[in-house]
Amino acid sequence: MAVTLEQAQRAGYVFLKALLRFGFMVANNLVAIPSYVLYLIALQPLRLLDSKRFWYIEGVLFKWLLAMVASWGWWAEYTVIEWGDDVKTISEDEAVMLVNHQATGDICTLMMCLQDKGTVVRQMMWLMDHIFKYTNFGIVSLIHGDFFIRQGKAYRDQQLVLLQEHLEKYYRSRDRKWIVLFPEGGFLRKRRETSQAFAKKNNLPFLTHVTLPRLGATQVILKKLVAQQENGTLAGGDATEAESKPKGLQWVIDTTIAYPKAEPIDIQTWILGYRRPTITHVHYRIFPIKDVPLEPEALTAWLYQRFIEKEDLLSHFYKTEKNNWCKNTEMRSIPSHSGTDRSCFPGDDP
Repeated sequence: MAVTLEQAQRAGYVFLKALLRFGFMVANNLVAIPSYVLYLIALQPLRLLDSKRFWYIEGVLFKWLLAMVASWGWWAEYTVIEWGDDVKTISEDEAVMLVNHQATGDICTLMMCLQDKGTVVRQMMWLMDHIFKYTNFGIVSLIHGDFFIRQGKAYRDQQLVLLQEHLEKYYRSRDRKWIVLFPEGGFLRKRRETSQAFAKKNNLPFLTHVTLPRLGATQVILKKLVAQQENGTLAGGDATEAESKPKGLQWVIDTTIAYPKAEPIDIQTWILGYRRPTITHVHYRIFPIKDVPLEPEALTAWLYQRFIEKEDLLSHFYKTEKNNWCKNTEMRSIPSHSGTDRSCFPGDDP
């Protein structure tokens, strides 16, 4: 097939832009990441004298770095529209985000979305695949206190023990409030076939756009961070003591990421910017922690139901002509943030 002059010019432009972006990213990382590390080394005396203030400063620097990554998407005109509940209203509370996982770009998308959510970015903890530990951003996440999960059945039990120890050591001491978790345990393309076989064997719904979530990490987080209540006060103390203690995890945010034509953005695309400008859609549903069961069997059923609903939501999204979840629904676009959020699911009245 012959290549037209217009196509050749387009390919040349994309290649040149990708090359320039890559050079900028390298220079950006060579300055920003060492600066983050050196600042925190210099501030170690403050960590000994006033740990809370030290982690506040670290959080501000961490947010700047995530804004840097988000800016790469803005520069390539990869924008985001947010739907559903307004999560900014609970930005000062403790929450866990349960997110469907399609590609490495999911993390970049969330970095973009959460920049305007108050203190969330600087006080959040990420749970991600251990491979990210070996990327250029790995040293930043290690210092910040994120947790890297090694996938595989052979490591599963050990990783859950390590996660519990990690939460005990870092979550409260560093004043963390939000946790980002991908319960599917891997990318959609890698887990879909296994998940569908499991679903068929156990008479569960056949899912295409998501996979059945795993219980382990979610259960550990809820068990460790939900404050146990006795007669209206925190267990082990009176009302006065309870007021001074953390309220514990208060919300679960069911987060669904949808890419046009079901074509996810990976980190390479985010960096090089060779895809045409696109809009990613992110939908939120907020559940009070009192509505989330903690017993393993009930929690498993609850998680499965959330991902079945994600399947329905994404199926509806991909079928609509303009990739909108509902018509005439107000929305917010990142970074312009115009309008307001409303919850909208298939069958909802707009």
